[in-house]
Amino acid sequence: MDSSRLLRTSGAVIATAALLISGCALEDSAPSASAAARPQARGDGSAWGYSPAAGAIDTVRSRTGLAAPLAPLPKALPSALRPYYAQRLAWHACGTAGFECATLTAPLDYDRPREGGDIKLAVSRKKATGPGAHLGSLMVNPGGPGGSAVNYLQQYAGVGYPAAVRARYDMVGMDPRGVAASQPVTCLTNAEMDAYTQVDQTPDNATEIAELVEAYQKFADSCATRTGRLLAHVSTVDAARDMDILRAALGDEKLTYVGASYGTFLGATYAGLFPSRVGHMVLDGALDPSLDSERINLDQTAGFQTAFTAFVQDCLKRKDCPLAPAANATAAGDRLSALFKQLDARPIQVGKARRLTESLATTGVISAMYDEAAWGLLRKALSSAQHGDGALLLRLSDAYYERDGKGAYTNLMFANAAVNCLDLPAAFHDPDDVREALPEFRKASPVFGTSLAWSALTCGYWSLPATGRPHRIPARGAAPILVVGTTRDPATPYPWARSLASQLDSGRLLTYDGDGHTAYTRGSRCIDTAINDYLLTTTPPPAAQKCS
Repeated sequence: MDSSRLLRTSGAVIATAALLISGCALEDSAPSASAAARPQARGDGSAWGYSPAAGAIDTVRSRTGLAAPLAPLPKALPSALRPYYAQRLAWHACGTAGFECATLTAPLDYDRPREGGDIKLAVSRKKATGPGAHLGSLMVNPGGPGGSAVNYLQQYAGVGYPAAVRARYDMVGMDPRGVAASQPVTCLTNAEMDAYTQVDQTPDNATEIAELVEAYQKFADSCATRTGRLLAHVSTVDAARDMDILRAALGDEKLTYVGASYGTFLGATYAGLFPSRVGHMVLDGALDPSLDSERINLDQTAGFQTAFTAFVQDCLKRKDCPLAPAANATAAGDRLSALFKQLDARPIQVGKARRLTESLATTGVISAMYDEAAWGLLRKALSSAQHGDGALLLRLSDAYYERDGKGAYTNLMFANAAVNCLDLPAAFHDPDDVREALPEFRKASPVFGTSLAWSALTCGYWSLPATGRPHRIPARGAAPILVVGTTRDPATPYPWARSLASQLDSGRLLTYDGDGHTAYTRGSRCIDTAINDYLLTTTPPPAAQKCS
């Protein structure tokens, strides 16, 4: 069962898959974390089946015109917030060599600072290595919502970002409120989460629809019961305001930031609230804030179909393609859909305690769409499933959900729902809404449309009303902001980057003509050079630069 609008860097998904599958003795069975971050570009996507570009751009134009702009906060600091901005971080050594950790204090409720209590936020840092003049702090966020920025920093960005950038910046990550080590949102137990991920999200009858609704209701109720007051205060606006307190605590006059996937929405929100405090900002794999929840889910559905079509084009050229013989992506999609239908009727037993269901198999395939470095692994996983072995496809699903080998989940999916359901009104409110939308979702993706339409019902049963609405982010007065879009990105379709860059008063679009989710540090020297030059010299790339 997919949680709607899960937007993470490809490395965050596939590097986890590599760890989960590392015990399997399969040649080329899993990409390394570095390989997952550096896919190679492919040809023009216009010949690869359904493209969301034209329809999505038309929608962007109409909705962007209607959406109200995000207004900046007053420049003058309210007296009640001054103690938070005056704090200094107490750094100490923590688990990973070379990194320091600290705790930032922020108000739980920005409408009632101090009166409403505080929240403690986990921060990590790796100091600049030199040589060269120190340029301050570079804050990173891998997306989600729900991805741990501390883990991302320590496991990848702090060691995998270009050496020239790490030499000049202190690399910093902060888990957003409600995420990982920052007072996490808590919902289901591990056993309950196992059951939740197996609920049929392509219901065939009234009984299965009722079971799906019951699962969504139980999920929402458990989050409310086990999380308490925090649940109302984990919006993206809240997290962006926390970032400004961290900027001040780090001693930086302006924020330098690289956000990937959902991290682009977090960064753009910061720019909209604090435009005069933007230094260098890279938004890679951009989300369009002017779209409503249904449009976001529909565009993502089309994006995953585009990525699947690219996978098929590559797969059919190879001897080990499990979707052959097939003349085209439509026929290959029919073969995959037949496998899903077979699993719906007869899940594959995996070990003594687990089964590969249709829902888990669908999630496993979607997980591999984030990065073409995982396509070889997906071919093996699909082939194995066709022959009655569901272990590899199940492990790809586990990577998506961040479930470890002992059956423990991180709070990724809990925070994801909590933030999304506050940020935007629900896409659908009941099964009738989904039924009405199904034809459009199936048109966008014959393979994934049904599943992703029903998964978009999650927020319909949330216990709290949304506090956010679709909006434009002009961020007038901000320094140049670099928006990066990948032409065949499944999770954040390319038209979203075009729209965000056009909304931002100082937006500059950088295009990666390729596959996979996000672009920085993933194999394109052109992209990396443009972003590195911008971070190190403040010079953005030429307008409308395109890389491959």
